[in-house]
Amino acid sequence: MTNEKSTAHVLILAGGDGTRLRSVTRALARDDRPKQFCALVGREPLLVETARRAAVVARSEDTLLVLTRRHEEYYRELLADVSPASLVVQPDNRGTAAAVLYGLLRIAARAPDASVVILPSDHWVSDDAAFMRYVQDALEVVETHPNAVVLLGLEPTRPEPEYGWIEPSEPVIGAWSGLHRVARFVEKPPVEVAARLQLAGGLWNTAVVVARLEALLFLFATARPTLVDAFLDVWPALGSPAERSALERLYRGLPASDFSRDILAKRPENLAVLPVTGVSWEDLGRPGRILAARRRVAYAPSQAARLGFL
Repeated sequence: MTNEKSTAHVLILAGGDGTRLRSVTRALARDDRPKQFCALVGREPLLVETARRAAVVARSEDTLLVLTRRHEEYYRELLADVSPASLVVQPDNRGTAAAVLYGLLRIAARAPDASVVILPSDHWVSDDAAFMRYVQDALEVVETHPNAVVLLGLEPTRPEPEYGWIEPSEPVIGAWSGLHRVARFVEKPPVEVAARLQLAGGLWNTAVVVARLEALLFLFATARPTLVDAFLDVWPALGSPAERSALERLYRGLPASDFSRDILAKRPENLAVLPVTGVSWEDLGRPGRILAARRRVAYAPSQAARLGFL
């Protein structure tokens, strides 16, 4: 359980369409539900597993789930016991940047001094407790260094060409052991470039971000001021009966944008990366990665039993 004095809020991103895995999810669920609402490695949907990770650092009332309205038939029953106040329902999917900003503004309305953990809902992690200890470490960093924005970077096991990579630079002195500044992001490099990055100490970008709310909003304001202005126009409606119609008007004219590419990668000098070791991780965006995660579970009997394989 998290410390009662913690101000951590968690933003779970669960609004993606999951089109690249549509053939797999159709075979498993016999419908067109996105992957976050499917059980791809264990018996529970990825969203449920992500919410369990979130509970390590935040209370349920401080965890927001960013969803997309057209997926409601797939999450209605799954989230039946979740308070409506914890659901951030987008009119449509306009990419992760819009999803994160909408969620951040909802947090700002209730806890403007919060520390925020951003968790994608389509990842597999071999050891939730070990992984979330790194998130807790990052929370300690941002509590003592309010301007810090910390990304979790996974120590790679292969030169993966379909992942985003982070190239660390010099260590951050006096903040936390292992914390480095970010030199640059490399998105889906050719395999030979990925191999060089791996040899040079590059890290997989998990897209897990920990920062103070104000620091994240500052990143948005400097990287995409027009996106911030568009959302601020509907700010007075947030939390009111007019929120739904105001967001529908906003999203109709909103271009798609990506949080990593269009926000984080625009200001790498403002970021830090905390290397995660001793934990296996996969972004379940391709069938091969699902098989890789299942193979790892099969070789870990205690984990396999917990997930229902044994």
